[in-house]
Amino acid sequence: MAFDIEEELKKLPAKPGVYLMHDEKDAIIYVGKAISLKNRVRQYFQSSRNKGVKIEQMVTHITRFEYIITDSELEALVLECNLIKEHRPKYNTMLMDDKAYPFIKVTVQEEYPRVLLARQMRKDRAKYYGPYTSAGAVKDTIDLIHKIYGIRTCNKALPKMQGKERPCLNYHIHQCPAPCQGYITKEEYGESIRKALSFLNGNYSMILKELEEKMQTASENLEFEKAIEYRELLNSVSKIAQKQKITSSSMEDKDVIALAADQEDAVVQIFFIREGRLIGRDHFCLHIAAGEEKKEILSVFLKQFYAGTPYIPRELMIQYEIEEKELIEEWLSARRGQRVHICVPKKGEKEKLVELAMKNAQLVLIQDKERIRREEGRTIGAMKEIAKLLGLSKIDRVEAYDISNISGFQTVGSMVVYEKGRPKRSDYRKFRIKGVRGADDYASMEEMLTRRLSHYENYPDLIMMDGGRGQVNIALKVMEAVGVKVPVCGMVKDDRHRTRGIYFNNVELPIERDSEGFRLVTRIQDEAHRFAIEYHRSLRSKEQVHSVLDDIPGIGPARRKALMKEFQTLGDMKLASIEELAAVPGMNMGAARKVFDFFHVDNE
Repeated sequence: MAFDIEEELKKLPAKPGVYLMHDEKDAIIYVGKAISLKNRVRQYFQSSRNKGVKIEQMVTHITRFEYIITDSELEALVLECNLIKEHRPKYNTMLMDDKAYPFIKVTVQEEYPRVLLARQMRKDRAKYYGPYTSAGAVKDTIDLIHKIYGIRTCNKALPKMQGKERPCLNYHIHQCPAPCQGYITKEEYGESIRKALSFLNGNYSMILKELEEKMQTASENLEFEKAIEYRELLNSVSKIAQKQKITSSSMEDKDVIALAADQEDAVVQIFFIREGRLIGRDHFCLHIAAGEEKKEILSVFLKQFYAGTPYIPRELMIQYEIEEKELIEEWLSARRGQRVHICVPKKGEKEKLVELAMKNAQLVLIQDKERIRREEGRTIGAMKEIAKLLGLSKIDRVEAYDISNISGFQTVGSMVVYEKGRPKRSDYRKFRIKGVRGADDYASMEEMLTRRLSHYENYPDLIMMDGGRGQVNIALKVMEAVGVKVPVCGMVKDDRHRTRGIYFNNVELPIERDSEGFRLVTRIQDEAHRFAIEYHRSLRSKEQVHSVLDDIPGIGPARRKALMKEFQTLGDMKLASIEELAAVPGMNMGAARKVFDFFHVDNE
């Protein structure tokens, strides 16, 4: 069923969080943050509000939205940045650059460490703090640390360079004890670094007290400029002290898992943290028995989910202690090839992350329960309908095939895959038909199926052919030849090229047009056709560019390939300047001039 925007707007919580707008292809086209999701998201759909051209255009493409609640706007901001960098939505034009939130880096691997601003966290044995949302606050805090603790700002290789140059200005204005001259011992300098690390770890009381005293003293002495400086530093420290639960300071990959349950259903929420950043989340609905304990539900989910997922992180942070913890750890470690830890955080940042996942699971359970069931009917339920119609015990994975050509030119084949009623695009395959001349769909289908069924074994529960008896017989012939046995059916169309039924075991089975199973068959058939047509269109475009470029003197295979890679269409290449053509790898000004002249001078 369609996503009812008006109904979903009524369910929005008045809490901070991040919202994600989706288009008709379910692509994320915008990510934003809000102090109140209820107020902010509703504004997009109010006709009286002046939203600007970009937002007005974006709203016309929104078919659904989702959101993640957070504990503060600051957390929402960091999460917004992470999601934008991960998904690069079309309408987040102001945030599409490579700007990253800053870290504070302490080079503890050096004999005389420094405190620096860093834009990326690297595995270089240094200590990193953050990320923080205010680069100005980070700079102020680093400046504060330099002034209070006398940390060097130079990049000299110490102690190798000690005594080889005169001390810098910072020494003369009493902001650095000049370790470059050996005026401070390594142990004394190390004590200053220890205090700085203590401050960065959140022990602010001593610094705040010292700044308060200095501000008061400066004020009493009528040194108002100094008092203002200390006040600004106090504000900066307050900003930097806001810890980020939504982003981990470690570089570890981890999944954060929590659930919410009622008498009949449970929702499990997973936050995926990769290299210290929350890059996404997902939720799963489970039907449970009355009285089933949450720790049992969690244990069952872990086994079911990680049996099918291709990637297992190093750490799973879960909500409850489970009885089979050691056994599941051993199983996951064997699958990963490295030790996997399952922990139940009791305090600090990790506990708050699990709590945040639980809050989002509760929200889904309360507000989206009905929509989840509808979605299950549209996907898993539709698969069950098809399985029942065909008399199969179950269908999890379906592969569908189609052929595309124009009068036999560049015949191609497509394979699309659906798992649990959803497209699995990572498993899609394209086939360029090599051994068939002319427009022979049956022979082309035979070649494609032979190549697919002979070369890898991850066979589906059902193969669906774009056609009736003839296509099905081709599939059966190939499977007999290669020794594979998979149920195969045909998606039969009527005179108007619309799906009308399923051909299976020499019988055309009618299927109710208003059923979810019929809708899924139609989506699968349309997707196989779309994928084949798009591949064929791309080959035609490349063939056109190829033939034209063959006529340009001095443009050999390497340059032709580079030009085709840089410019997707012939029109793009015609519009390019000489400088843009010369910038293509392998090209030079002379070759660029030949291409430019071919499209402009010779054709005038």
